[in-house]
Amino acid sequence: MNTQPATAADAPTEADLEREGDVAADFLEGLLDIADIDGDLTLDVRQGRAYVSVESDDASLRVISHPDTVQALQELTRLAVQSETGAFSRLILDIGGSRDIRRRQLETLVDAAVAKLEEGATQASLPSMSSYERKLVHDIAADRGLVSESYGEGPDRHTVIRRG
Repeated sequence: MNTQPATAADAPTEADLEREGDVAADFLEGLLDIADIDGDLTLDVRQGRAYVSVESDDASLRVISHPDTVQALQELTRLAVQSETGAFSRLILDIGGSRDIRRRQLETLVDAAVAKLEEGATQASLPSMSSYERKLVHDIAADRGLVSESYGEGPDRHTVIRRG
């Protein structure tokens, strides 16, 4: 089984990503059934990744929409996809709009870092976060004309922002 990230030469095709989404949806439907949680799944391909959204009007979905829970379910889903396909998965899972909520929180963190820079700091460090969240921070910082870099290892990896 290949568990290494794909390089540009062997990046997954649109069909590969659609299959990832289908496998992920089957796995998530099983989990939701076990937990007796109603949810509608939407599959998409965005920026070279399978993207699975779970939405529901049922309040029970809130039980699993906490960012730490979404991250854990995403990792379990990626493992299920890897087990089924034999290929590394970079799938993104969104539950109840949790990814949009987290992006807004990260924008607030970047705004606080900008305020520190405007007060004279040469750089501002953000707390440790997942690789996906760091990617979002890098994108937000770039949109605001800032430079960002990641430092540290494993769970201590964090982003530092400074002026360009």
